[in-house]
Amino acid sequence: MAKVSAKEVAALRQATGAGILDARRALEETDGDFDKAKQWLREQGLAGAQKRGGRERSEGAVSVVVTGGGRLGAVVALECETDFVAKSAEFVRLVDALAETLATDGEAGLATHASEIDELKVILKENIAIGGHDRFEAVPGAIMESYLHVQNGRGVNGVLVEATGMSAELAHNIAIHIGFARPEYLRREDVPSEAVEAEREIVLAIARNEGKPEAQLEKIVDGRLRGWFEERVLYEQKYAKDDKVTIAKLLPEGAAVLRFAQVVVGA
Repeated sequence: MAKVSAKEVAALRQATGAGILDARRALEETDGDFDKAKQWLREQGLAGAQKRGGRERSEGAVSVVVTGGGRLGAVVALECETDFVAKSAEFVRLVDALAETLATDGEAGLATHASEIDELKVILKENIAIGGHDRFEAVPGAIMESYLHVQNGRGVNGVLVEATGMSAELAHNIAIHIGFARPEYLRREDVPSEAVEAEREIVLAIARNEGKPEAQLEKIVDGRLRGWFEERVLYEQKYAKDDKVTIAKLLPEGAAVLRFAQVVVGA
């Protein structure tokens, strides 16, 4: 067996996310050949990959891309079990490739990366799979902007926004706002009526339990529902950079956010 250095082991771990002992053994078994060591790790992990399929994927990486002259956009997460694997070079490279393929080729394009995902499952010895994802194709006259929050060398919170009647700078700032405010809906009318009614019943019961006068209940419930909508509806949220205005009031006359998508690691 070849004698390998700590630097070589570290390089293989950085590239593959393999453990110290596995990386050292792989290099020793392949006489220090880096590419063969990666293949050795893959072969050794074939039997265990299937057993890991049910393990929780609470970590991962997110990538977001706008391409095609600003007409196509995609955001996608690749999920795994640990942050060590999520920030490995191979893992980050693959999630970036997934975003590019999703943007240009659509949902069907993701299947072309199946073998790469399987290889990572084997090499990294974790349950790995594509997580939340979305793709936009801009309508005529619309612009596309994005935001990606990066942590420890990989994206963890990606946002895609399609808008009309506004500058690219404003659309980008709205994407940043979404990144931190995490709205669930664009407008109040997008919220399912059953969810609104369920919340109304809860708020009404709380108000009554607090001993509020019956004559004031309707006003109290409406006020608390406004706060509930503000947490969930983009247009009704206070702008992250200026809480004196809502997103709706921030938009120039005639401007609109047509849609947005957000993918967050562990969400």
